[in-house]
Amino acid sequence: MDEPVGWIGADRYLGEMRQGMYRPEWTWIAEEDGQVWARALWWGQADSAHPIALDCLHVDPALPDRARVGAELLSAGLRAFADHGAPRLPLYNLTLPVGWRDNPTAAAAVGWRRQAAVAAGLTHEVERLRLEWTPDAGLPGTEGRLAFAPASDEEFLQLFRRIAVGSLDDETSRNIAVKGAEATARDEMDFYLGCPGRREWWRLAHTPDGQVVGLALPSATPYARNVGYLGVVPEFRGRGYVDDLLAEITRIHADTGAELITATTDRGNAPMAAALARAGYRTSEIRMICSAPVA
Repeated sequence: MDEPVGWIGADRYLGEMRQGMYRPEWTWIAEEDGQVWARALWWGQADSAHPIALDCLHVDPALPDRARVGAELLSAGLRAFADHGAPRLPLYNLTLPVGWRDNPTAAAAVGWRRQAAVAAGLTHEVERLRLEWTPDAGLPGTEGRLAFAPASDEEFLQLFRRIAVGSLDDETSRNIAVKGAEATARDEMDFYLGCPGRREWWRLAHTPDGQVVGLALPSATPYARNVGYLGVVPEFRGRGYVDDLLAEITRIHADTGAELITATTDRGNAPMAAALARAGYRTSEIRMICSAPVA
């Protein structure tokens, strides 16, 4: 592999295939006379009925039109997934180095892959930052303005619903446009209930006089602890409470021994990106996410 973009090596591929996260039917190649010229590796959860994301697209650089070959390979795979009942087309998750635009090799590698994704129908694009906190960054300070407490599923669902309205998160706003705040809130809550993180970590945030400000959901992926979800209800936005929520999530993870906490946010969600930077989270990689337009 000679390009500084998303690549899945043999060890990871075989290891996660044994766990059902990569599968033969989700692994597509373009070949001619026994020569493999391109490959596309789609990934899903171990219990997924359909793939969730394309993790790796590679076309041999010896080919004169890598974008065209990549588009044909992606289109074939996406058609097959749709024919087998996938409710939505898997997105393309392209992992990039920090500062990729200033790296001519990385920029060129992104360029033909973006062309392939667009030609295959994945025309909606968002850039997401992956950030990391480690103990050497120190715990973010708080002003003690909020109290945090557990709550019922119904209380959390109500907060998910309120916070979704006006969200700067690209996926949340797209989902609201299609299915409304109620269904979006339910889907987001169900997602986090299904994550490896513990339900007992979840907290509601209150002012000293008992007004609900927002929620903080420490969570986890199969690979690390993560920030999960946090949000402020519309009437309390613009007062800096995001820092308090993020500090609480970081503290919960740190108190239980986490040596690494990850977080993701859209580049376009500038307030969240700034809050993460203030809390000591540093950008470690960038993901270009290409997906089909919502119906």
